[in-house]
Amino acid sequence: MIPFVSRASAAEQAIWLKHLSDALPNESILPFSSLTSLQKQDCDIAIVANPDPQDLLSLPALKWVHSVWAGVERIVNEIASPPFAIVRLIDPNLSRTMSEAVLAWTMFLHRDMPKYAQQQAEQSWQPLPMVQAHERRIGVLGLGELGRVSAQRLKDNGFTVAGWSRTPKQLDGVACFYGEDGLLSLLAQSDILVCLLPLTAETDSLLDQMRLSCLPIGASVINFARGAVIDDDALLTLLDNGHLSHAVLDVFRTEPLNTGHPFWQHKSVTVLPHISAPTHPVSASRIVAANIDRFRITNEIPSAVDPIRGY
Repeated sequence: MIPFVSRASAAEQAIWLKHLSDALPNESILPFSSLTSLQKQDCDIAIVANPDPQDLLSLPALKWVHSVWAGVERIVNEIASPPFAIVRLIDPNLSRTMSEAVLAWTMFLHRDMPKYAQQQAEQSWQPLPMVQAHERRIGVLGLGELGRVSAQRLKDNGFTVAGWSRTPKQLDGVACFYGEDGLLSLLAQSDILVCLLPLTAETDSLLDQMRLSCLPIGASVINFARGAVIDDDALLTLLDNGHLSHAVLDVFRTEPLNTGHPFWQHKSVTVLPHISAPTHPVSASRIVAANIDRFRITNEIPSAVDPIRGY
């Protein structure tokens, strides 16, 4: 049997249990809350979605856990030196969904939609100068699975694209930077900055006032990564003084975003409710099932997260 360990609502857990059971007909997928003490002793795999760490630590035979989400920083941060491997979801469908959102909101900024919305509110009829896509420089922070696909989609739509990662990467037609010097170089040439970085100790508040100030005057920011990657106060300061023109934010340090937070009413901020790339239970369950079926045959754990790096 395989427990599904989650702090999600009962209704959300029921959806996952159905799709996981359909994808794994030879396994018994049970909610953690239904396990007996004896059953907990025998679980070598768990499927998780924002699990309570104490629940996982109560499974002494656990070899690995499979997250149904791409982001696993909360598990890594809540369990020091986990005695089991952590496998995150790598779903091509998720990458395509994210690249669609990146392209959509890049177009929103590229075609000056925030300015036109403001002009509508002012009943102002004023066409703005048109910028060609190849003249718009897009910087993508994070060249993992999500970042690579998003960068390629932007390039395919005519934008000039550069990317940054912690270690050297290569992408056809994309100028790739790495390291601190590379980050500053990328920022200096990004008219629109797209953040797709995992949250780690190194990326927490990475985009502080000094680094955000390296962006060209009038640049915009899209954050589809994690809220803590950006220093909120620094972002607000640079929006208020006009150095940055707009921010599209789908992720926040506290979610849902607190009532009364300055982002809600700020004329230069678009607030989204963490919808850029939702996990699809059907495709995710199939990928989880394939990894578990392979493990049952080979006893090999899929590629796992490095708890030191955090991804």
